[in-house]
Amino acid sequence: MSEAGLAMAGRHAIVAHDRFDADAAWAAVLARDAGADGRFVFAVASTGIYCRPSCPSRHAKRERVRFFQSPSEARAAGFRACKRCRPDQIGSGDPALAAVRRACRYLDQRALNAVDDGVPELAEIGRAVGLSPHHLHRQFKRLTGITPRQYWDQRRLGRLKAGLASGAGVSAALYAAGYGSSSRVYESANARLGMTPGRFARGAAGERIDHAIIASPLGRLLVAATTRGICFVALGDNDTRLRAELTAEFPAADIRADDDRLGAWAATLLRHLKGQEPHLELPVDVRATAFQRRVWDELARVPYGQTTTYAALARKLGRPSAQRAVGSACGANPVALIVPCHRALRSDGGLGGYRWGLARKEKLIATERKAAGRRD
Repeated sequence: MSEAGLAMAGRHAIVAHDRFDADAAWAAVLARDAGADGRFVFAVASTGIYCRPSCPSRHAKRERVRFFQSPSEARAAGFRACKRCRPDQIGSGDPALAAVRRACRYLDQRALNAVDDGVPELAEIGRAVGLSPHHLHRQFKRLTGITPRQYWDQRRLGRLKAGLASGAGVSAALYAAGYGSSSRVYESANARLGMTPGRFARGAAGERIDHAIIASPLGRLLVAATTRGICFVALGDNDTRLRAELTAEFPAADIRADDDRLGAWAATLLRHLKGQEPHLELPVDVRATAFQRRVWDELARVPYGQTTTYAALARKLGRPSAQRAVGSACGANPVALIVPCHRALRSDGGLGGYRWGLARKEKLIATERKAAGRRD
């Protein structure tokens, strides 16, 4: 079944004939399918948290995820509810939830029938679901974590990926997904696909990524790079798991160990972790949306030894209500340390989240503050 088909299955056929379809449920999670909210919850073994399918938090690896048909089943298994998406509140009388579900179905249908680059206007969607444009936008973002426009873009991109993977050909896949102009896709291909559509269709064959793993004060440190620069930095306790993380991030790449090539960069990051090299000047090769790149640019401006808050970053971007989106952009950062997402905290001074564990985040901040104090 195609990616788009699986996403629709997440809305209509997750439970069929008393059999739970985990593949359809996982597709709904990947699509952040608000229409699947209330049909099941998913839990992440590494965090002990369960969420609704549309939760905007960064996706965990599939092998860490379990599915439950109700929140009570997840709690009985020892998991606790996500404070971000509040899965226990689904079906608790929220009058906007049904309207947002109708909006998702409306956008799904429009995406299936799209023949050009036209994006449905908020007023058009609002009339279809019975909400004013402003109220629709606010409630859609509150319940799904993304805007209607972002949902529309994800649906079309999913159809494009499915078409390319099926071998339909670039032109056919573009127009079947509703892109009236191929130039628009190619112009933003790095942000959308991480490569051109043609290369995506070939499975990214030929992309070589070298990596090295060394010991560090925060456990094992993996550094990976393309020919253009560092594309992935990870921290962990186990080399095998770190390599699995790298493979999951770049499943079609030719991944090889190359300590000689990456030794100097790894040594630079190691000195940085020890507080011996505060300013990193390393080439990077990363994919990002325009918003993610703006967040990462602001993070890079936070002085060594200092911290900021997700709220402050949102204000600097001119979007004071986008604290959660800023947090998601921090979580999506593939080059830890180089882009110092560990310097972003909650407004109350709490650590917030960190992809490589809060203990590492706390130690990073303490090391930087101590090293900066020695230099003052």
